[in-house]
Amino acid sequence: MERVVKSQQKILQKLGIEKLNPMQEEAKLAISSYGDVVILSPTGSGKTLSFLLPIIAELDPNCTNVQTLIITPSRELAIQIEQVTKELGSGYKTNVVYGGRPFSKDKIDLKHTPTILIGTPGRIADHLRRDTFSTKDIKTIILDEFDKSLEIGFESEMRAIIDGLPNIEKRILTSATQEVAIPRFVGLTNPLTIDYLDEGVAKLEVQTILSSTKDKLEALITLLHHLGNKPGIIFCNYKDTIKRVSDYLNDHDIAHGCFYGGLEQKDRERALIKFRNGTHQLLIATDLAARGIDVPEIKFIIHYHLPLKAQEFTHRNGRTARMNNQGTAYVLQWEKEDTPDFIEALNTDSYIANELTQYNQPTADKWETIFISGGRKDKISKGDIAGLFCKQGKLTRDELGMIEIKPDCAFVAVKASKTKELISLTNNSRLKKKKVRISVI
Repeated sequence: MERVVKSQQKILQKLGIEKLNPMQEEAKLAISSYGDVVILSPTGSGKTLSFLLPIIAELDPNCTNVQTLIITPSRELAIQIEQVTKELGSGYKTNVVYGGRPFSKDKIDLKHTPTILIGTPGRIADHLRRDTFSTKDIKTIILDEFDKSLEIGFESEMRAIIDGLPNIEKRILTSATQEVAIPRFVGLTNPLTIDYLDEGVAKLEVQTILSSTKDKLEALITLLHHLGNKPGIIFCNYKDTIKRVSDYLNDHDIAHGCFYGGLEQKDRERALIKFRNGTHQLLIATDLAARGIDVPEIKFIIHYHLPLKAQEFTHRNGRTARMNNQGTAYVLQWEKEDTPDFIEALNTDSYIANELTQYNQPTADKWETIFISGGRKDKISKGDIAGLFCKQGKLTRDELGMIEIKPDCAFVAVKASKTKELISLTNNSRLKKKKVRISVI
């Protein structure tokens, strides 16, 4: 297979990035020059790109086996890294495997061996037990957010994976905290540590909003009316609370999505797609959304519940004020509630909820998300979809939003006022050689 190797400048241009930040530049140099590297940097600082660029540059184009293995604690982070890797346009085959999807799909994807394999610890360990792919040419392993994998109980799987890789030459570990010791089984030898944790999130503002009642739902609605139409995440500690908050927002005609571990994987992915493309401006989530989801331009996050640990507070806050953008974290607190030490240390400004200025209520969604039953495996591109929707579907460019293409399907944001007509004009049309179903999700 002939591969077109793009320069770093062209890759960054494609991603809409003018230049790497200092952490990324230092990490790139370190990974290119050393064996083992530990990258400690705040959530949202761009760690994924910092390790992908140098790793891709070192791949052997003549090797037909897996060369790099990337382990992540969550499905969403694995999927996100796969998307970023493919957006780089390196020409190297990349696949992602994770629990919650049929093993048979993994086997189909791995039939033509990828150069880069990304996955969660349990599913990767399962593949190694079954000898699904050769490990002899895996020279690099990346443990992304390694502390989270250990925290949620994947130590035995991670140990089995590393024990099953006999020819590792480079180990790269990343984290947004320094709370967890690196286990000896990882096998680090004189690692170089790139530490940017003291940089913090430079443009993050933290404010406390006081509720007069222990049940903070009314204060939440007041705060959302104060904020108006801006994209943000509401963090809760429990999925039962998410259901209660969701019902209350529905009663007040405030559109939103939900994201937590108890959802089916398909529903989790679709909730993120709708949030990314603007169908939903609000996402109610557990700490599952505190790491490894790519949703740019989040203007605020709300701690409906405070997390139990300071590091999770940091991770949640890292969802906003990303990559030098401004953002605000709101701590929603009952006025008689004890304040954890890690909040008191911030000396945040406090405001009484019912004294907040009221602006526009978050309005009904302007966008809806369209499902298309064909994707990358059918050779369908974003241009093909845009062409069909604008020509046959009679959309103008400003009525067509974000397009996301998956292996076997695609999702498109379309102005809500146009979706009914669009579907009647385009459903059961052909894209490339495939007849596709088109519907609203």
